[in-house]
Amino acid sequence: MKWSSIIFLLLSIFIAPLSGAGTSEAGIVERVQETTLPNGLKVVLLEDHKAPVVTFQVWYRVGSRNESWGKTGLSHMLEHMMFKGTDKVGPEEFSRIIQENGGNDNAFTSSDCTAYYTNISADRVNIPLELEADRMQNLVLREKDFLTERMVVMEERRLRTEDNPQAFLYEQVEAAAYQIQPYHWPTIGWMEDIERFTLEDIKRHYTTYYNPANAFIVVVGDVRKETLFPMIEKAFGAIRKGRAPDQDRDAEQPQKGERRVTVKREAQTPSLVVGYHVPNVHGPDGYVLEVIEGILSGGKSSRLYRQFVRDKQLVVDIDASNSLLSRDPGLFYVSASIRPGKDIAQIETLIDREIERLRKEPVGDDELQKVKNQLEASFLYSQDSSFYQAMMLAQYEIVSGWRDIDGYIPAIRKVSPDDIMRVAKQYLIPDNRTVGVLVPIPPKAGKSLESAPVMKERMTR
Repeated sequence: MKWSSIIFLLLSIFIAPLSGAGTSEAGIVERVQETTLPNGLKVVLLEDHKAPVVTFQVWYRVGSRNESWGKTGLSHMLEHMMFKGTDKVGPEEFSRIIQENGGNDNAFTSSDCTAYYTNISADRVNIPLELEADRMQNLVLREKDFLTERMVVMEERRLRTEDNPQAFLYEQVEAAAYQIQPYHWPTIGWMEDIERFTLEDIKRHYTTYYNPANAFIVVVGDVRKETLFPMIEKAFGAIRKGRAPDQDRDAEQPQKGERRVTVKREAQTPSLVVGYHVPNVHGPDGYVLEVIEGILSGGKSSRLYRQFVRDKQLVVDIDASNSLLSRDPGLFYVSASIRPGKDIAQIETLIDREIERLRKEPVGDDELQKVKNQLEASFLYSQDSSFYQAMMLAQYEIVSGWRDIDGYIPAIRKVSPDDIMRVAKQYLIPDNRTVGVLVPIPPKAGKSLESAPVMKERMTR
C-alpha cells in the first residue's frame, strides 16, 4: 500500500511539523483485537463505530511468488474461479447476494497474496462471513467454467498488458531485474502459461493454498468482538486446518552491473522506467527510501515534477515509487512518459543528475520536514476509511505482522539528511539498476492509439 498515492495531492499544503500538532501517538495497534481459531485461522478486528458499516476481508498467503516456471498466473486464475460457486451458491451468485443486501465486493491478486473483500452494512456482516466460509472449503471447479474463465483471463492480459505499451515495458524491466525471485513474472502470468492451464492445476492450487492455516481475516467497522468472534468461530471453526506452505524463496543475488531493456511497441510517446533493487520494510533503509520517494515525486513541489513537468516541460508525467510492503525485497522505480519530440537520452541524463544530487548533497531541513509531513499526513488520513485501515493491517500482516504498522511514523521521523545520502549511495547507483526504454512505433494502417497510463502489474483483478 502506498499511503502517498491515496491522497498525496492534498498534502503539499502541509509545511509545519505535524508532531505535537494534534496527531495521535497511540497508533492503531492498541485498538486492534486478535484471536486465532484452533484450526489456525487468525482474525484481526478493529472496531470502528463512526458509521454502521463494516469491511470483511479474507486474505490468503498466495500470489504469483508462490508459482513456478511454466505455471505462472495460477493464483490470479483461481481468484476468478472463486466466483464460480459452491453446492450452496451458484456461479456468480456471490456478488449478486452481496449487492441485493446493499453491499459491494471484489477481489485482487498480487505477487504476495490474494484477497477477497466485502463492504456492507454492519448488521449484515454474517452474509459475507458465511459465503466466504463456504467457498474456502466447498468451491466447485467445473471444466466448463474453467474454459470460459481462462478465455476471460487471456483477454484481460491482452487489454492490460499486450495492448498497453507502458505496462508491457514494466513487465520486461521486472523480468530483467529479477533473475531468481518469482517477481520475475507478472501477477497475471505469461500468456503461454495461461493457455496451458488445466483444471487440475487450479484444483491443486486451491487444495494447497486455500485453508485456515494459510489465511487470515481482517474486519474493520461497526461490530463488536463479543458478537463477531463467535460468528466467525461458528462459520469457519469446523474447516479442516490444512497446512501453511513454505513461503521461503531464494533471494535475488546482488546485481553486478546495469541491465538495459528496449521495447518497441505501437505507442504515442516514448517512456522510461528505471528500477533499483532496494530493501523492504524489514530494515530502516526501506523507510529512508519512502522519504526519498517523497523528495523526488511527492506532489507538485517535488524535485522531479518541478523540473521535468513544470519548468522544462520535458515529460507528460514523472514518478518515483518505493516497494516498502513487498514480501521480498523489491524495486525502487523512477518512471517518465516523454513528450513527443523530446530526447529520451537527455531526460535519462537529467534524471541521473537528480539521483546523483541525493548522493552528494544533503537535503535541506525545510524540504525534508515537508516530505515527512506529507508522508505522515497521508498515513493518518488513510485511516479515515475502514476499508483502507483493513488493507493496511492486512498488508503489514502479509509482510511482517500487523503490529508493525505503528512503526511507520516513528521510522519516517527518524530519517536524517545523512541517512538519505547513505541510502542513495548504497542503492541508487547505476550498477544496481535496470533501465527500460519504450521506443514508439507507428500504428498499423487503420488502427488508432489511445493514451495509456504508466502502470505496474503488481496487483490485478
